[in-house]
Amino acid sequence: MNARTLKDIRDYVRTIPDYPKPGIMFRDITTLLSDRDGFSAAIDGLVALHGHVKFDVVAGIEARGFILGGAVAHRLGLGFVPVRKKGKLPWRTHAQEYDLEYGTDIVEIHTDAVLAGQNVLLIDDLIATGGTAEAAVKLFRLAGGEVRAASFVIELPELGGRERLEAMGIEVLSLCAFDGH
Repeated sequence: MNARTLKDIRDYVRTIPDYPKPGIMFRDITTLLSDRDGFSAAIDGLVALHGHVKFDVVAGIEARGFILGGAVAHRLGLGFVPVRKKGKLPWRTHAQEYDLEYGTDIVEIHTDAVLAGQNVLLIDDLIATGGTAEAAVKLFRLAGGEVRAASFVIELPELGGRERLEAMGIEVLSLCAFDGH
């Protein structure tokens, strides 16, 4: 991707001040998803970020990660695994709790979501603190898979998510970054 394309990705993202609470600058990608050129550039960019690694499956974190990850999986000719919130999957699951700003939450994958030794590419729209992505990595490790890399459209570097995943041995790449929370 060239510098112009990366700048364009940022231009497609709508910033909503004080959502969901005062002081937060919410980075809304629905404007990127609804634009044919923006959506295509984002998917092409996510695919290109990890062209040097062979993956067996792509995983996406609920909910925007489903949209992005499904499209990336299709472009790579791979299957897709959803990482869902607790109680949304209909079969036996592995579950992982993680911390939120005010409490905890749980994500799950089916127990047969990956085979032992499979390489997973994790996709989501945004990495902030990295808590949800870290929980997803732990789920795949529990199932016998290995998340080799994680790609995000947006990174909020000040919140430390990249460092959290890199400490787990995960390659972390993003298409663009925004300052602040």
